[in-house]
Amino acid sequence: MFRPTLSPTGLLSCQIYHLAFRTSVMSKRQRSTSPVGTTREEELNASGHDVKRPRRVDTRFNPIKIASAEAAAAVDADPPCFKIQEYMQQGMPEPDVGKAVFYWMRFADLRITDNRALSQASERARAIGVPLVALFVLSPQDYIAHDRSPRRIDFVLRNLATLQISFRELHIPFHIVTHSPRKTLPERVFQLLKEYECNHLFANIEYEVDELRRDIRVWKLGEKHGIQVNLFHNKNIIEPGVILTKQGKGYTVYSPYWRNWIDTLNSNLDEYIKEAPQPLPNSESIMQDKRFSVLFKAPALDSIAGFELNDTDAAKMEVSWPAGETAAKQILERFLNTRVRSSQLGAVNPLNPGAQNGEKHSRILKYKDTRDQMDKDSTSRLSVYLSSGVLSIRECIRQTMVLTGSKKVEGNPSSGVGRWIQELAWRDFYTGVLSHYPRVSMGRPYFEKYSEVVWEDHQVPQDSVAKHEGREDVDGEMCRRWKEGMTGVPIVDAAMRCLREMGWVHNRARMIAAMYLTKDLMIDWRVGERYFMQNLIDGDLASNNGGWQWCASTGVDPCPYFRIFNPHTQSLKADPTGDFIRHWVPELQKVRGPELHSPPASMADKLGYPREIIDHSQARDRALRRFKNPGEE
Repeated sequence: MFRPTLSPTGLLSCQIYHLAFRTSVMSKRQRSTSPVGTTREEELNASGHDVKRPRRVDTRFNPIKIASAEAAAAVDADPPCFKIQEYMQQGMPEPDVGKAVFYWMRFADLRITDNRALSQASERARAIGVPLVALFVLSPQDYIAHDRSPRRIDFVLRNLATLQISFRELHIPFHIVTHSPRKTLPERVFQLLKEYECNHLFANIEYEVDELRRDIRVWKLGEKHGIQVNLFHNKNIIEPGVILTKQGKGYTVYSPYWRNWIDTLNSNLDEYIKEAPQPLPNSESIMQDKRFSVLFKAPALDSIAGFELNDTDAAKMEVSWPAGETAAKQILERFLNTRVRSSQLGAVNPLNPGAQNGEKHSRILKYKDTRDQMDKDSTSRLSVYLSSGVLSIRECIRQTMVLTGSKKVEGNPSSGVGRWIQELAWRDFYTGVLSHYPRVSMGRPYFEKYSEVVWEDHQVPQDSVAKHEGREDVDGEMCRRWKEGMTGVPIVDAAMRCLREMGWVHNRARMIAAMYLTKDLMIDWRVGERYFMQNLIDGDLASNNGGWQWCASTGVDPCPYFRIFNPHTQSLKADPTGDFIRHWVPELQKVRGPELHSPPASMADKLGYPREIIDHSQARDRALRRFKNPGEE
């Protein structure tokens, strides 16, 4: 177990551990709460939900979150994503018709529109004359393993509630199942398929290692039981494995990837951005069918045990991040067509009235010049909808083409539209990294040499949650101050307080906060990566990991270790008016001028704001020394 120790510079280290799952505040707004933690066979009650013995989350589930270097290298040598693609190319023989076709909706494709697996499942069901059934499996152990935030789970549940309504309008049963343990999840799905005499399963691919291994197991079970499994790429514009270097490898540098990506896209627009057809409705008679009618009566789930939000936070998330495809498309429309508003700073509804038509001054058209400003709503705020699949990333591309009136995707990064499309391509890039180099999703740095960097906190594969069981506060003072937004650096503190309040924070703020943790405080990047995932409503493993490893100089296409952000100069650039800091750091509300970005000690003391916890110049020297010679103090 890591204990607080004083580093050579006298800093108290923040202890690292595999997080034990702790139950958060119980929500008072529950209508139906999904219990978890049992492995006994589930029974379907009259409401249509699986009934289990009510239990809390099994705290004995302590997944290893940091693999050994040897285990990571072995997975890199044979990436599971491309095993899946081999299976997809081989296909499966056509089985007997069966009594239903199942579409298995995943965690990141929470929509009906432009959903490839759903569209193809509907087409197959219509062709063979059987009903289509939609399935969603809630897997709390996966959420623990991936550090999913209660806010993200709440967002998923709110979207599932809207999807229940949409599927019901199409006379498509939507079966929501909760299952633990996660290792038997494929078997549980096939139990359902057999129960409903289904011989066709459709799903979109998820690219994390655990989910890819799960789908390999799903494929094998399909072969064993004569059930045809059909998997599709749906998350990206261009799926992993298409954009390769001349050596046939996945890119690790973004600039050449981008050039290849935009050329490939514009040469094959119909293949990559064509909208998938809407699913067709089932016959209305299914509503009276004894087998399927019960599935239409299931109440919406408000929470999952262990992932509840209190009433205040739940209400705030509902305002700041409205659920459903309609809301997502409206937010996209606002970004494309309306002007920046400083009044939209903070935890407010992105669809608040008062937006002005932008004409030539819309947020996207000004994006190149304003994207790094935190003091107004210059960005799209679509990340939560893209990471959850509520909004199709292909729809984003299509709408930019409508806006520009072009038959090609804008590839000029000097324009606002082109710069935003580059940001969408980053999502594809990081998913590709996750697929080609799965080590990064196993807690390993891409550049293994940097595993030897001496952090003030170091995580090791042998670290176990059991060693920390029952301990509530294992953070050292520096780590705690960073998490709470009490470092004495206003831009960092504003960023962290925004994260805690909204479950989201501007990308530039994420970079500044991450660089500060990893270079100024020299705290292991995995601490920050995990903390962000546990608090973000838009947490996406590929993008979050990519961002943290970039800031820590340990990942693909990283910021060079000798390039270390000065948080004060970054603050002046990213928050020129100071409105972002004053909004989130009320201690400094009345401060104007340069001192807002770096308050003198006397001013901080007078205002009740903390002094800086570390001198940036000294911290920079320490970081340069340790990165230049990994393993040295």
